[in-house]
Order: sequence, then structure tokens, then C-alpha cells
Amino acid sequence: NVSKRFLTHVVLDGVSLQVKRGETLALLGPSGVGKSVLLKHIIGLIKPDSGDVLVDGLRVPSLKRKELSELRTRIGYVFQNGALFDSMNVFENIRLGITHEEQYADTDYCTERVKECLRLVNLQPDVAEKMPAELSGGMRKRVGIARAIAGKPSYLLYDEPTSGLDPLNADVIDSLIERLQQELGVTSVVVTHDVRGSFRVADRIALLWQAKIRTVGTADEILASRDPAVQQFLERDLEMAMIQAETEPPVGRRATGDASRGGEVR
Repeated sequence: NVSKRFLTHVVLDGVSLQVKRGETLALLGPSGVGKSVLLKHIIGLIKPDSGDVLVDGLRVPSLKRKELSELRTRIGYVFQNGALFDSMNVFENIRLGITHEEQYADTDYCTERVKECLRLVNLQPDVAEKMPAELSGGMRKRVGIARAIAGKPSYLLYDEPTSGLDPLNADVIDSLIERLQQELGVTSVVVTHDVRGSFRVADRIALLWQAKIRTVGTADEILASRDPAVQQFLERDLEMAMIQAETEPPVGRRATGDASRGGEVR
């Protein structure tokens, strides 16, 4: 029952949503509808005007600074544009995701952890020495994901992970989200307006529409919905997806093709 407004603009109006442990939930909605605002409530970056947010039984808006900091060590956040620090190389950017102080201070541990995180996002070890300006858009996105998993979180929050990418690179990121869920067993929330990608990676899909959660269900349930708002949102995207599906091999819920194994992506 979370509500949030900025001045006179109501962004969230009595929103209720539950994410099950171990699942990937995609939060769909038009641009500017408040998906990222809802995501930031989960990690305590924004407090609701009313309602409550619970993670692991903890009331996030009521947590003190130390308690909130401890909770955030269990949550990895993937920012929309990667949000890499331009003055730091990839190694130092990923190292920032290591939340345990003793581990962060252990150079040998950091070296191995950064190497492992790069492997998990299908990047070669030598990428660690590059600066963000030397990376393509797809690689910056993956470094942002590598930083988010560096602290071995239980939860991953993705804010528009495929925005600004061409379809090939978007597919690579979708494959990566699938594989991380399988290998790490994390609980994930993926904020997106990409219907095709959400159908691929998510166990369930929620549609945020006019400040409310309009519907929640599996891909099949969303497709079968007679709700005019759902149909209006899906119509254009589904038509494009069907056209593309006719010219591409089918992609399953847990596909593991060449894209998921990696390779250079631009």
C-alpha cells in the first residue's frame, strides 16, 4: 500500500507487490510511470509518503542508518546507465561493490573477486585494467552488473538494464540476467519497458500503470489478459516481437545459447 507523490504529481498510489524468494520479477510500464521510483523504495533511497516496504521482514523506511547500510550489503543495484566512475578503472569500479570492509582491504581477495565477477558477466580478465571511456555501451552495462554482484548479494535490482542497447546487446544482457539467477540463486527485480525481454527473463511480470499495479502474472497470464490497459501496453511491443520471432530461432525461459556464453559485445 505504498504511495508517493512529488509536489502535485502522484507517482505511486497504494501500490502493493510481493516478490518471491528466488524468482525474477519484471516490472513493466511506460517510461516515466514510476518504475524506478518503486525500485528505489526497496533499497531505501526513497521513503514512501504512506505504506510500508519490507525486505527480509525488516521495515525499510523505519531502519536507522546502520541497519539500512547492513541491509544494503545484501542488495545489488544495477543503475540504468552503468553509473561507472570515469576516474577509476574497471577493477576499482567493481571493487566498490565489495561491501565487507576486511575483504575490501584485502588486495588478493579483491583481485580474485573482480576476476570472478568479470567471468560471470562474460568479460575477459584484462578488461579490469581498462577505463570506462574505453568500453562500449554493452560492456559498461556488464561492468555495472559485475559491481552489483561483487558483494555476493541475495537480491539484485536492475534499473532498465537494456535501455539504449541494440537488440543483439539487449539479448546478451537478458541472457546474463537469466544465467546469474541460475548460478547465484538470487532474487531479482528487473525494471524495464521491454516486453520481449521481460517475457524471456522473468518468472512473473507486473505492470505499473497510472500509479498502480494493474496486473501481476506469468507471461502466459499477461498474454491472456483482457484488461484494456494491458492490451494497450502490449499491442505494439508484441507485434514487433512476433515479427522478430518469425526470423529468429525460438528463445526459451532458460535458454543457454552462444549469447549466454559471452564473446565480445559492442
